[in-house]
Amino acid sequence: MKLVFASNYFNHHQKAFCEELYKRLGSDFSFVSTSEMREERKKLGYSQNDIPDYVIKAHADAKKLKQAVEVINSADVVIAGAAPEEMLSERLRSKKIIIRYAERPFKKAPSVSGRIYHSIRFKRRDLGNPNVYMLCAGAYAANDFTGLGVYKNRMYKWGYFPDVREYDTDALFAEKKNKTILWCGRFLDWKHPDDALEVAKRLKADGYDYHMNIIGAGVMEDELKQLAGKNSLTDYVDFLGSMSPDQVRSYMEQAGIFLFTSDRQEGWGAVLNEAMNSGCAVVASHETGSATYLVNNKINGLVYQSGRVDDLYEKTKNLLDKPYLQRSLGENAYHTITGMWNAAAASSNLMKLIEKIQNKDNALPFTEGPCSIAGVIQEDWFID
Repeated sequence: MKLVFASNYFNHHQKAFCEELYKRLGSDFSFVSTSEMREERKKLGYSQNDIPDYVIKAHADAKKLKQAVEVINSADVVIAGAAPEEMLSERLRSKKIIIRYAERPFKKAPSVSGRIYHSIRFKRRDLGNPNVYMLCAGAYAANDFTGLGVYKNRMYKWGYFPDVREYDTDALFAEKKNKTILWCGRFLDWKHPDDALEVAKRLKADGYDYHMNIIGAGVMEDELKQLAGKNSLTDYVDFLGSMSPDQVRSYMEQAGIFLFTSDRQEGWGAVLNEAMNSGCAVVASHETGSATYLVNNKINGLVYQSGRVDDLYEKTKNLLDKPYLQRSLGENAYHTITGMWNAAAASSNLMKLIEKIQNKDNALPFTEGPCSIAGVIQEDWFID
């Protein structure tokens, strides 16, 4: 089987999954890169070194673009992320199998005009084509697509699958610092790094012995540092700047607690995969796409209501009070990633899904994890 994965650019969040597909398919697998990596991502440590031979940079020149279109048209199956529609037009006309993957289209609460626009867009593009499917990279994608009336009975759970590390869990947790809290990401308002600082402020006021590391950069950097200074947090909070993915993972391996504070604009959030794989006890916002799929509240992490800093604070404080709970949640988180939400499992499940699609068989051999049926998620799913 010839399989093509087309998306914006090749990066460490996709590499592990692509390597698994390459192991299975060899030269019958290609990754088509449709655009140059943004400078913002490069500054955050995203590397473009060591690009594998199976990557075709369609954006590089006319020759590469022609090659990319040829492999897309000749493939048995195309997985299409951020790919220009003109690259897929021939497949759409001939009704060859396309498995799209996307985060939720409504990352902000949609206006009436926005709903109409997206409804027309998706229906014009894919409605009536039985060979177009959707991998929902985040739980709320299925909500949005259901609301638009597209991909009915053709939506499956998906996400991002960064490299998974195997640890001796006793050794991993022996090195963890139960009083260390970590936040990591771009300094953007919808990622709410200021909420992490508010937690730090309240912990200090309540007399807690802790330390918070903040990794990242962005437009809010000066504001955040001023806020930390204003609240006399310089002895409690370190701003560590941007780092490579490997450096970030070393801090995750040491941290007891990881705060994931983004709102609904975080369609997935692969940093959560990495923190859970590193055995962190995560406290995650319920609106993020990855938390809904990855976190079983109170089993392998804690979920708080997005925007409610009181809830975030109480759950963080509870973890500082109970190191044994950090260990329990962190160990379960680790097994969630190594056992189910990883590149090897995703590639295996995808191959089984493709076989079912090709055979017009709707009976999937799995009921959870990547490629299982994606349904509508209630916004209060985490409340028990």
